Amino acid sequence: MNDAKHNGHANLRSRAWFAPSDINGSSHRTYLRAEGFSSRVFDGRPVIGICNSWSELTACNAHLRQVAEAVKRGVWAAGGFPLEFPTISLGEVLMKPSTMLYRNLMAMDVEECIRAYPLDAVVLLCGCDKTTPAQLMGAASADVPAIMVTGGPMLRGMWRNQELGSGTDTRRLWAEKRAGRLSDEEWCEIEGCISRSAGHCMVMGTASTMTSIAEALGMTLPGCAHIPAADSRRLAIAEESGRRAVELALEDLRPSKILTPAAFENAIRVDMAIGGSTNAIIHLIAIAGRLGIDLPLEKFDELSRSTPFIVNIRPSGKYLMEDLYYAGGLPAVMKEIAPLLHLDALTVTGKSIGENIAGAACYNRAIIRPLAEPLQPEGGTVVLKGNLAPHGAVIKQSAASPLLMKHRGPAVVFEDYADLMARIDDPALEVTEDSVLVLKNAGPKGAPGMPEWGDMPLPARLLKAGVTDMVRISDARMSGTAYGTVVLHVSPESAVGGPLAVVKTGDLIELDVHARKLELRIPEAELKQRLAAWRPPAPHYERGYGRMFLDHILQAHEGCDFDYLRAVRGARPVTAAPTVAALP
Repeated sequence: MNDAKHNGHANLRSRAWFAPSDINGSSHRTYLRAEGFSSRVFDGRPVIGICNSWSELTACNAHLRQVAEAVKRGVWAAGGFPLEFPTISLGEVLMKPSTMLYRNLMAMDVEECIRAYPLDAVVLLCGCDKTTPAQLMGAASADVPAIMVTGGPMLRGMWRNQELGSGTDTRRLWAEKRAGRLSDEEWCEIEGCISRSAGHCMVMGTASTMTSIAEALGMTLPGCAHIPAADSRRLAIAEESGRRAVELALEDLRPSKILTPAAFENAIRVDMAIGGSTNAIIHLIAIAGRLGIDLPLEKFDELSRSTPFIVNIRPSGKYLMEDLYYAGGLPAVMKEIAPLLHLDALTVTGKSIGENIAGAACYNRAIIRPLAEPLQPEGGTVVLKGNLAPHGAVIKQSAASPLLMKHRGPAVVFEDYADLMARIDDPALEVTEDSVLVLKNAGPKGAPGMPEWGDMPLPARLLKAGVTDMVRISDARMSGTAYGTVVLHVSPESAVGGPLAVVKTGDLIELDVHARKLELRIPEAELKQRLAAWRPPAPHYERGYGRMFLDHILQAHEGCDFDYLRAVRGARPVTAAPTVAALP
């Protein structure tokens, strides 16, 4: 074989591996011939990687093998050469202490695989909460043409003619069981029917939020985010995405051309309009940071104030993701808020957001409200600041109790998660419905990995008395499926000496969501004295990935990425190996 026979596109990355007629090129071709491919696959066609986060440990992504086969059909049909490869998979429910501990590791895995292999474009297959931002972070850093295919939400749960949403209704019904209003037999029935297909949670949790954001950023084909996992149209759009990936390679349309400041503003607007997960803020900051784009918390609050909340989906509303898809999906949502968007933002289709949503329509106004008749006048998430959170905290106001949005009460402090679990149902715990539950050492370094511990359980004694919500404050995250008046992501976290570290039981805490304030009501001199006397806890890890995590993790308001992975503004990522060495 010689160079003359390779008459394909000379600028494709894969040509550096497969075109040469020397021993290096021969070795690269030989190792794929060993898999049964013929010499025709080396005729210059684009090589399309399929980055698959499938795992039997991640139920949300358990169907992605079938989705990958659909992508391959599209790649072959468009004249490309598809090659599937695995990455680590982050399963939110089974993985301990937190998938957030491993998001950056997955992002590194994705980035290095894309960069190291002979790929001209990549199709990213995701689903569960952290798999979507991790793949977007890795793809942004590698900056090889990429398109995302999300796994889709699972089918709605059904129990005794009630529609159930995993996560949200799990929490609601568990509280009923703890209060003694559900039997063991009833709970067993619920456990067997609340999650009844592959796919991610079918409420507007973090998974649905992040797949919506991927589409809003322009990284998926229009309408991809909300197709149910079990719907045949999920495979059809996967096939079309495979076709489009070949075109992306030939056009050299890279993530850096799509993931612009305008695209991130669009994504924030969409997040606010859909009542998205608070986790989206951390993930968007991290993805933007990979491109050298700063997203300060003030930007989120600015856009929240001017973006109405219009999507009636649990936990902030009534319906489920399946219903949102039938109502028109994200294109219909974006069409409704089009006056607020940068409609000229480029997408993976090669067209603008405005062109992509031009034909979108809403088919159910109970689910997608008109912009002029929103569910709430402001976005779902707001940013708080004050002496308890100098670098910020967040609250999902769309899923909070209106009566608690302005509240002052005495703190009931738990030093860590083990302390919380040991004492929350203790009959001797001095707590009332006016108390403010405070959890320390649950942040990036303190937990470690910032688990979803922020929606602390209410004391069983109060649940039985009919209390349904209390103000809760921590440096943790909470699941996007959760609800309640829960203040999260307090920064700096307690484990690095943030003011949260020195809160004592009995201290008065004031929350004022409208004024965006979170204050510890003690004299400033006393706060300084407590902070001066504070000592850091012992580190959780002394070796391995855990040690690397603790040494380099940034705080919540910085996106919880590793400090050395953020891009320098204006620097272009390295996308090809400097040399292509022969295999032994």
